[in-house]
Amino acid sequence: AEARSMESLEKQLICPICLEMFTKPVVILPCQHNLCRKCANDVFQASNPLWQSRGSSAVPSGGRFRCPSCRHEVVLDRHGVYGLQRNLLVENIIDIYKQESARPLHAKAEQQLMCEEHEDERINIYCLRCEAPTCSLCKVFGAHKDCEVAPLPAVYQRQKSELSDGIAMLVASNDRIQAIITQMEEICHTIEENGRRQKQQLGLRFEALCGILEERRKELLQILGREQEEKVQHVRGLIRQYGDHLETSSKLVETAIQAMEEPQMAVYLQVGFFASCRITDMSKVSMSSRPEPGYESMEHFSINVDCVAEMLRTIEFQPGD
Repeated sequence: AEARSMESLEKQLICPICLEMFTKPVVILPCQHNLCRKCANDVFQASNPLWQSRGSSAVPSGGRFRCPSCRHEVVLDRHGVYGLQRNLLVENIIDIYKQESARPLHAKAEQQLMCEEHEDERINIYCLRCEAPTCSLCKVFGAHKDCEVAPLPAVYQRQKSELSDGIAMLVASNDRIQAIITQMEEICHTIEENGRRQKQQLGLRFEALCGILEERRKELLQILGREQEEKVQHVRGLIRQYGDHLETSSKLVETAIQAMEEPQMAVYLQVGFFASCRITDMSKVSMSSRPEPGYESMEHFSINVDCVAEMLRTIEFQPGD
């Protein structure tokens, strides 16, 4: 039970980058996760290759990377990783753990791993050709006697270092990919904003064109309406003039007919003479004023908008400078 408790404690003290127990100093990220300072600096340097190292003559600017445990973005000031707070509590727990355990729990587990072919032999070497852990007797007498081998701790440290480097590279690559995704999301947002703005400008331009067309339509309608009214008034004036002449002539006809019915010659001579004089005067009145042929035509107010319509159809977007 004590061994299981120690193993559980050790799992809580493993760095997610190097997969080893935290190496002091331990830094605490804003998301409350912990990293070895060296591992945090490796990830930070991989995510910010242009960041100037500590001790440079120029003042470095801040940078950012993502926590390998939760992907929370960590924003650093000009001090870089050295500006992060140390987690003294975790460091003290590591000291106590190391005092209670003379060697790592995984080392104990290795001592207990025995060879399947030689039950009394510990697995202590690594076959490089077969890529498998084995024991010394397998190398001398067994299946790996013709293979090249190496000490198990050396291979373990090398592969663990390679895995740690791979994790750091992958984390840095993920940060770069996330930065690219964020940048492209910002580009999408900018495209949408620019599209909305240009749509608004396009609407305003066409509204202005519609306003110009409407204004011109009203002007042309006023010109056409004025001439229409002038012509109608002129013709109606002639109608009134002819009507008055017709009314006077009709009354004169009635008077002449009545004079023709007068039986007394003396009275007839007086009335008839007067009617004859008026008929003579009426016949001399000229009624030649009338509209000229085609006066009623309004065809000269026709307009041709084909060229304008064609021009409107050729409206295109202008390329930006």
